[in-house]
Amino acid sequence: MRKSKLFTNARIVAPNLNFDGNAEILVIGDVIAEIGENIDTPQDAEIIDCEGNCIMPGLIDMRVSIGEPGAEHRETLKSAGRAAVAGGITTMLIQPDTEHPIDDAAMVDFIIRRGRDASLAKVLSAGALTKGLNGEEMAELGLMSEAGAVLFSNGQNPIKDTKVMQRLMSYSCAYDTLVSTRPQDPWIAGNGNMAQGELAARMGLSGISANAEVIFANRDIVLAQATGCKLLLDMISSARTIPIIENAKADGLDVYASVNVHNLCLNENDVEDYRTFAKLNPPLRSEDDRVELISALKDGIIDVIVSGHDPRPPEEKRLPFDEASFGSSALEVLLSASLSLYHNGHIELIDLVKTMTLNPAVLLGLDSGKIAKGAPADLIVVDLGYPLRFDASELYSKGKNAAFDEKLLQGKVLQTYVDGEKVYDIETGHI
Repeated sequence: MRKSKLFTNARIVAPNLNFDGNAEILVIGDVIAEIGENIDTPQDAEIIDCEGNCIMPGLIDMRVSIGEPGAEHRETLKSAGRAAVAGGITTMLIQPDTEHPIDDAAMVDFIIRRGRDASLAKVLSAGALTKGLNGEEMAELGLMSEAGAVLFSNGQNPIKDTKVMQRLMSYSCAYDTLVSTRPQDPWIAGNGNMAQGELAARMGLSGISANAEVIFANRDIVLAQATGCKLLLDMISSARTIPIIENAKADGLDVYASVNVHNLCLNENDVEDYRTFAKLNPPLRSEDDRVELISALKDGIIDVIVSGHDPRPPEEKRLPFDEASFGSSALEVLLSASLSLYHNGHIELIDLVKTMTLNPAVLLGLDSGKIAKGAPADLIVVDLGYPLRFDASELYSKGKNAAFDEKLLQGKVLQTYVDGEKVYDIETGHI
């Protein structure tokens, strides 16, 4: 039986309680038993002095791509789990665009069981909207939902046929499940390598127009309204998409949005000198876009920050820019990078934490993502002021290519607990 733990001398950040202040937390077994001051503690409890650092709910990352099964050289559930807990992520949602797509109940079951056996972080599975992610034939949404899929997506693959998209949305309503789409018109995006604009033209690279995002975001919202589907517009990148989402929310639609942490903290200038580590999809856009995305996050128009973790081996990145793959390792930098928004005064800490804990938990129907009596004891201890020069070569992830490589950041996870069990400590590594 796990020993009781009392976390003391801590700043508790609990968005579900709208609380940011000093308190203690008592954990008994795998759940939170008490939150408050001067808690009556069991005699055998382990006392954990947080030395004034923050305790937050463990992060929930809704956008994690791996290679297993079929491309384990990219990332496995084990390596991703080690990276996740080092970054304060206690739950990660695996996207269906693995080498062998997660497009049937057996694959969903495999990811969940394999995650339970191999990963230090909790593993959830998305299911593919279409078979083989081909955008044409509907996958077995019902069977995958019964097997445990918590969301349906076509990964980075667009569903070009509007009629197919409408049918998928209609069918998803029977299971009250979230449909996630990457709004990007493939014909307009074409073979673009970075955001369309003056910089792309100067670098001689084909651009991805914001129109590609705006057009498909409009399309999918119209279909969501027609079908009653619960829709997540995943990883938006353009300021022009924000009013569309705001209007949908004002109309009472079940429409939500996520943003990649890269698009909140970096801009198109980070790809100058043909820096392939920062070649991402959606692409890094202008500084004006970045500022507007931050404002939308603060105003609640954007609901969730994701890592967009998509590790790529050196042979896919150390190439001419137009030949390199999209993608970056980001599990271990999600929190530290996001904290720059707090340190720069763009958003209150409690509101920032909410976008990576409570909001994704509510969207996915999870009991975690909060600090509450009876909730799973998924907790992280964070030093908000920890100075950090991010070094991609030291990542636990198999992918050592990261857009944030060598960036100066502030804030680091000191300890990570999953179901009350310590799985990571900055001093000793993984437990």
